[in-house]
Amino acid sequence: MIYFLLSLLCSVMVSVFMRASEKHIRNNLTMLACNYAACTVLAAAFARTLNLFPRAEGIGVTLFLGLISGILFLGAFVLLQWNIRQNGVSLPSTFMKLGVVVPTLMAITLFGETPTFVQIAGIVMVIIAIILIQSGKSQDKAVNYGALIALLLVGGAASVMTKVYDFYGVEALKNHFLFYNFGVAFLLCVMLCLWKKQGLGLMDALFGFLIGVPNYLSSLFLLLSLETVPAVVAYPTSSVGSIVLVLICGRLFFKERLTRRQLWCIGLILVALVLLNL
Repeated sequence: MIYFLLSLLCSVMVSVFMRASEKHIRNNLTMLACNYAACTVLAAAFARTLNLFPRAEGIGVTLFLGLISGILFLGAFVLLQWNIRQNGVSLPSTFMKLGVVVPTLMAITLFGETPTFVQIAGIVMVIIAIILIQSGKSQDKAVNYGALIALLLVGGAASVMTKVYDFYGVEALKNHFLFYNFGVAFLLCVMLCLWKKQGLGLMDALFGFLIGVPNYLSSLFLLLSLETVPAVVAYPTSSVGSIVLVLICGRLFFKERLTRRQLWCIGLILVALVLLNL
């Protein structure tokens, strides 16, 4: 459980640093590339070997899953940005969070995890809370539901890759998996930066590396936690737990007011967290 809590804490740090970067960065793709660069370097360091492509049992699976995961990671970000242009801010944020449904359902159908009735009730409450906490925001654009569903599926698929590797991969190569994952995302992101002709500013790089450290640790700790915490509990708990902590951090550090709707949703989320972990 300690690894899961550390993963949750690092995930919240990523959100806080991204919120803090809004007024300082000029190129969001460049910041993202620096984030992936930091993650890649850390994964290489944690692998504790200069041979990042060893001839070891399971390396083929590790490389393949890392490649797919890296593509999905960056694909989810690109789809999020595209959805914001197509559908405004509120609906993409909601559907991105609802992507938690994908790894939860896959944990049940593919990995054979069976939630209790109480945990099912908690999962339903998680989905309701995510919808309610985002639905109070105004929507002034025509809705492209195809783009939103694509975001939900790709974002959810990116999340589930950690569990896929935990199930099919080799435990000793977990840092190699993360290296391939973030390395592929970094290379693809650099290609996007060149295509979009985004430069590299000092603050872009600074916040990118600042975000990259907790981003890598969040993925590592989640991978470690899935060895003991069922995915059907870990993913919904992580999703709504991070929502609550980010809202609290927004109030403490950025003086953002919590609306009555958000307070009610926090209460609903806390009940859901209790049910999920019974």
